[in-house]
Amino acid sequence: MEVEAEAEGLSGRMKVVKAGLLTTLQDLGRDGFRSSGISSGGAMDRYALRIANLLVGNEEGEAGLEITLVGPELEIDTDLLIAACGAYMEPTVDGEELPMWRPVFVPRGAVLRFGRAVSGCRVYLAAAGGFGVPRELGSRSTDVRAALGGLAGRRLAAGDALSCGAGQGSAAPSRWAAAWLAALSRLGEAAATAPQGAGRRLPWAAAPWFAPPAAYGGGDGEDGIVLRAMPGSEYGQFSVAAREALFRERYIIAPASDRMGCRLIGTPLTRLSRAELLSHGVTPGAVQVPPGGGPIILAADCQTTGGYPKIAHVATVDMPLLAQAKPGDAIRFQPVTLAEAQRLDRQREQDIRMLAAAIRSRQP
Repeated sequence: MEVEAEAEGLSGRMKVVKAGLLTTLQDLGRDGFRSSGISSGGAMDRYALRIANLLVGNEEGEAGLEITLVGPELEIDTDLLIAACGAYMEPTVDGEELPMWRPVFVPRGAVLRFGRAVSGCRVYLAAAGGFGVPRELGSRSTDVRAALGGLAGRRLAAGDALSCGAGQGSAAPSRWAAAWLAALSRLGEAAATAPQGAGRRLPWAAAPWFAPPAAYGGGDGEDGIVLRAMPGSEYGQFSVAAREALFRERYIIAPASDRMGCRLIGTPLTRLSRAELLSHGVTPGAVQVPPGGGPIILAADCQTTGGYPKIAHVATVDMPLLAQAKPGDAIRFQPVTLAEAQRLDRQREQDIRMLAAAIRSRQP
């Protein structure tokens, strides 16, 4: 099958030259298995991944590369339509800056590089047609601790090759994506033959429009990133001083933070009761407080059960802000009611649906 695909010019590979700090394949997670102790996982910043996929004509939940803090170097051996959304890591194609938040054509042989995170923490790279890795328990997301999903259940390493661009195991680009790939390819060829092009084909060609990253608007305050949060189920077990401090003080993301949870450095939160809780279900966004008083915000790969009290829960609409907070960044909590958090979440989903329709309406 692979030989036949190559003969037809459909095979494609993205080779990992350098892997970066932590680069994994992630989609929107494997739902429905938490009762069996299996984390839902998936992209830390679901918003950025969803938009990146829309920009290359994929379904929102298709798998893409999640790149954390220090990016990889990737060599592409097929013409490809890509989109990068999320943190800014000085991405380049053959040394030329790569535009973000829009569809970009890159030609066969191009080398894509991501540097260190200048702003944000994670960038997501989507490719038209997705990446050709099998689904495990309904998802392609990588759970490194469980060695599940992605590429052999691990982070990418130098020498790995991912099927993409209608390569073996990946889907053919949508008709919309194929049209943009063809149009942008012609644009690059035309520029290469122009007098100023000196016969050199441009390293990329991008659509003249982009998707504004609305999820991050208003997230940064004078004292850091603002996360709206509701009182947790054990909120009343904390002292009045602790409850006031939670929504007044500034916290710093600790270096020990990861995809399981973001540890916070700041004013310890004192619980009035010393009684241990029975282990109970927990989900991403819960703000747990261990005995030391330092809060932990649970993230995408969090455990399915826990016994620490929950003083608060971050609103789903602000989880992309948490995903883009890197060690050393400051955050503050802002109180929000459950009803308002649900309204904000519905509004976000409506905005994404409208954006998806606007992107589909863009024809080359």
